[in-house]
Amino acid sequence: MNQYLDISPEVKAALDAGKPVVALESTIISHGMPYPKNVDTALRVEQTIRDNGATPATIAVIGGRLKAGLSRGEIEHLGRAGRAVAKASRRDLPALVARGADGATTVTTTMIIAHMAGIRIFATGGIGGVHRGAETTMDISADLEELAQTPVMVVCAGAKSILDLGLTLEYLETKGVPVIGYGTEELPAFYTRQSGFGVDYRVDSPAELAAMFRAQRALDYRGGMLVTNPIPERYAMPKAVIDAAIEQALAECEAQGVRGKETTPFLLARVVELTGGESLESNIRLVLNNAALAAKTACELAR
Repeated sequence: MNQYLDISPEVKAALDAGKPVVALESTIISHGMPYPKNVDTALRVEQTIRDNGATPATIAVIGGRLKAGLSRGEIEHLGRAGRAVAKASRRDLPALVARGADGATTVTTTMIIAHMAGIRIFATGGIGGVHRGAETTMDISADLEELAQTPVMVVCAGAKSILDLGLTLEYLETKGVPVIGYGTEELPAFYTRQSGFGVDYRVDSPAELAAMFRAQRALDYRGGMLVTNPIPERYAMPKAVIDAAIEQALAECEAQGVRGKETTPFLLARVVELTGGESLESNIRLVLNNAALAAKTACELAR
C-alpha cells in the first residue's frame, strides 16, 4: 500500500472481503455547493450507496494524507472550510502531501487515489472536458487524461454542459476511452438528458456494465471507462433555460478574466444563481442517481 494512503476501517474491511465499494469525490463538498447543503448532500450520497448494497469511500487529502473513506467529522471539516480547501488535481498531490495540507479531490485525483486503494468504481456528477474556446486557450480538463490512463469506471451524468461536448468526445475517442450510455444512445449533458451527440455503446443493466468493465480489465487496457447516466426526467432542466444561463455565465467569466481551475466553480455557481437555485437541485438529484447506479454495478462486479 502507498505510504501516504489511509484507507478507513470500513472501506478496508469491505475491500479485504471482496465486497463492493464505490469511490466519491470531495470537490463537490468544498467547491460545488454552499454549506451546509454540501455536507447534507455528501452524507445522502453515501447513504444512497449503502442502500444499494455497497460501501461508500469518499476521497480527499487531509493533513497531507490521501484518504479513501472519510469520517463524518472530516466531511464536516471540508464542508465548513469550503473554497479555503485546495482544489486538488494530479499536479497538486505532491505539494499537498509534502506540506501536510488539505485538498478536495477532483475526478482526476479521486481516480488516482481510488486506484491506489483498489477501488474500481467511482460515482460523480459530471466530468470535466474540453472547454469552449480551447482551440485558443488550450483549457482541457485533466479528467480526460486520467480516464486514458487509470483503470477506474467513472459513472457520471455526462460532461458538464458548460463545456464543448463535441470536442470532449473527440478527445476521449483519441485516447481510446469507451463512452457508454446507460439506457441511452445520446450523451447526457449534466442538467439535461440530451446533447445532440452520440455515445459509443448503449448498456441497459448494471450486470452488462460490469461485464464490459471486466472484459476491459481482462484485456489489460491501460485506461478507464466512462459511463454516462442521464439525469432522471423529472429533475432535468429545459435545454433552452440551461443554455441561456450557461451563455450568460460564460460571458461574465470572460469579462472578469476567470481562468484555470477557478473556471468551472465560477460557472457552476453563476448558473445556480441565474436559474434561481434550480440547477443546484438538479445537480444533487443527478449525483444521487449516479451513486445508485455505481453501487448496483459494483455489486455485480463483486459477484
